[in-house]
Amino acid sequence: MNTPQRLPASLTPLDVALARLLRGIEAVASGERASGDTAACAVAGLDELKAWPPRDIAAVDGWALRASDLVGASSYTPLPLMKEPKWVEAGDSIPDGCDCVLDEDAVDRAGPMAQVLTEAIPGQGIRRKGGEVADTRTIVDAWRPGDLRHSPRIRVVNIPAGDITAKLIARSLRAARVDVVCVEADARDAASIAKALDASACDLLVAVGGSGVGRTDATVLALAERGEVLAHGLALQPGRTAAVGRIGSTTIVVLPGAPDQALAVWWALVLPVLDRLAGGQRQTAARPLAQKIASGVGIAEIVLLGEQEGAWVPLAVGDLPLTAIARAAAWLVVPGDSEGYAAGTPVNAYLLDLR
Repeated sequence: MNTPQRLPASLTPLDVALARLLRGIEAVASGERASGDTAACAVAGLDELKAWPPRDIAAVDGWALRASDLVGASSYTPLPLMKEPKWVEAGDSIPDGCDCVLDEDAVDRAGPMAQVLTEAIPGQGIRRKGGEVADTRTIVDAWRPGDLRHSPRIRVVNIPAGDITAKLIARSLRAARVDVVCVEADARDAASIAKALDASACDLLVAVGGSGVGRTDATVLALAERGEVLAHGLALQPGRTAAVGRIGSTTIVVLPGAPDQALAVWWALVLPVLDRLAGGQRQTAARPLAQKIASGVGIAEIVLLGEQEGAWVPLAVGDLPLTAIARAAAWLVVPGDSEGYAAGTPVNAYLLDLR
């Protein structure tokens, strides 16, 4: 078994990554708004979103195991495994008999027998089979930028297996009349991806997929070959495997392939870049919280909000299930240095209904 690519030892704080990304970006010249060329992203069909994912899949790259077999495991009392653990990559089906996925560092394979260094709970690292999303239009609209005065040139590079996310981005940008060109890398290896990362004729390049720690995740390696990696591994939940960088003077954002994780990075990093490039103005609204939002210190978390009787109601924290996105009215980021907000606290959130 090949050694998976590892994330950096520490995650870059979201505000630090955003500051690096925005440094030196200037507004593009005013020009004619384009309808966009989205043929390569095959935006016609998104029926697969109505029950996404179609089966239980890995939410992260890691080791697929059974939680009941790991009771008592810790770094002080490693638990030997009687057989080799199964490695899965984000999006893979969960093997029979497994109900959790552990990070690569949770299993020590240095000796003759693999050992687990932590316990787990059923469902950890797994995205359960999705429920019905009645109106996929709301999912597409969630990606749309605010009002853009100018039209930046955006190149979307789809790494095979990130197809759904690329379709969502292409359709949303096309609806916003952004000048977008979509291409697909020939394969998931670094050489093929590097060839597709052509930033010569765009103001922003967005690569979709291949950002994680799996054996076939090579997008960040390709970015390093073509340009500069400013950060890989963000203190953002969801979306921690994302990366940002530059090729020449062009800004690059590498999104995870899963649509929920990619959407978090899109909101937190890509939309601020579009605002800077195109003079964008996103709509916000302040409301008191109907319920407390609890968040862990050290990781910025995306929160989905519904609206009820003039107050924001948290729908999901650090998780973006498509069914919740379809019901959400707004979103916000809880900073990494915050434990959340008490009920009744007024918070300013970004509105999702842009129609």
